[in-house]
Amino acid sequence: MSRDQPPSGAEPTPAKPASAKSATGKTASAKSAAGKRSVARSTGAPRTAASSSGAGATAVAGPSLLMTQPVNPRRVPAYLLLLVLGALTGIAGALVAGVLAPVGLLLSLLAAGGLFYGGTYTLGTRLGAAVPGLGWLLAVLAATSGRTEGDLLVGGGTGASIFLIGGVVLAVICATMPRLPVPAKDPARPGN
Repeated sequence: MSRDQPPSGAEPTPAKPASAKSATGKTASAKSAAGKRSVARSTGAPRTAASSSGAGATAVAGPSLLMTQPVNPRRVPAYLLLLVLGALTGIAGALVAGVLAPVGLLLSLLAAGGLFYGGTYTLGTRLGAAVPGLGWLLAVLAATSGRTEGDLLVGGGTGASIFLIGGVVLAVICATMPRLPVPAKDPARPGN
């Protein structure tokens, strides 16, 4: 009797599927599962227990790619107001920063930072800073583009560069700040 044939009267054992091992020693199916998990982690796609353990279909929530929750329709007018205020702050800041050299630059950046932080604080969302930041950026970019006559609202130079970069940095800082904890109401303090 040869080694490959079962003894007579015994049931043949099922053949094991051949799995191709690579130089690292991992099978192709193990690599595939690991690749799916890493893609799911990097893209934030929801994973299922089936893809990570091989059994079941219970969804496991992964990290979200969105910066905020869905926009509340009742807040849309507030966001539009912040967009317009951001544009007005950008135009006013461009005028003030150009006229009053060092003090105007500081005042315009303080006004922009106050608007961005105020939007975040008032609405309680990161969009509260991103929307006026977008309005500010669009207005400032429009102010830096020249007209056919060659006139510029924001000229070149160090002050204009600080104004542009400083405003964008302030908007990003305010839009990505962690949420501050809301203090608990103290029953011993009146007015809370």
